[in-house]
Amino acid sequence: MRAAQWLHDAHVRRARFTPLPEDLAPRSSLEAYAIQDEFVALRAQKLGAIAGYKIALSTPAMRQFVGVDAPQAGALLEGVLRPSPATVRAADYVHLIVEFEIGVKISSDLPAADAPFFRERVVQSVGAVMAALELADDRDADYAELSRHPLHLIADNSWNEGAVLGAERTDWQTIDLAAVRGIATVNGRKIGEGRGADALGHPLDAVAWMADHLASLGRGLLRGDVVITGSLVASHAAKPGDMIEFRLEGLGNAELRVE
Repeated sequence: MRAAQWLHDAHVRRARFTPLPEDLAPRSSLEAYAIQDEFVALRAQKLGAIAGYKIALSTPAMRQFVGVDAPQAGALLEGVLRPSPATVRAADYVHLIVEFEIGVKISSDLPAADAPFFRERVVQSVGAVMAALELADDRDADYAELSRHPLHLIADNSWNEGAVLGAERTDWQTIDLAAVRGIATVNGRKIGEGRGADALGHPLDAVAWMADHLASLGRGLLRGDVVITGSLVASHAAKPGDMIEFRLEGLGNAELRVE
């Protein structure tokens, strides 16, 4: 609990992201997720209950950069999930970064007892798919330092500060989610694009990964949960005046204005 309180206090102070003190630092991913659970519970007192999950470091290049061999999970709190179009203030964050993702809404439970999960099983529990923008705050982290303490990103809930969710598409079965093209623009200028396969090979494989991760902790993905499956485009450091859009061909878009 001391580690979670240390993190929570750092957020309240708007302190720059730094590794946890040595006596509080996680020594394994299991310890890191235990700290995350306690940290999320503290934040939930203000931001509401868990309403879904995010996957961080979904590409091999990002995992190598941070020095880990697996993606990392974080929780989404209901108070910071916003429908598109949305507006936020840059001043409300230390250093706001935005990521460009495929969101998946769960329509029936994926309980821990059913693990391990595969795409064929996940398909049965997906109610809708949508474009999503993840809001994160890296708090001016020194990324070189982060690579020496990768478990601390887990403990800090993978920096999540919510998401902007586009309109739900319930007819997603007609779309090849691995091949779908996502285009990110800022102020009308294209800054990158990706394919659904960039999310752990397939967005629903990413959902299966999340369901397995939760099962390893004795929990399940529940009806109504949203999973954002990993950024298809490099993170964008948002600035006041930015109009940010992520468009998924055939699936719609998500829009964010930064003031």
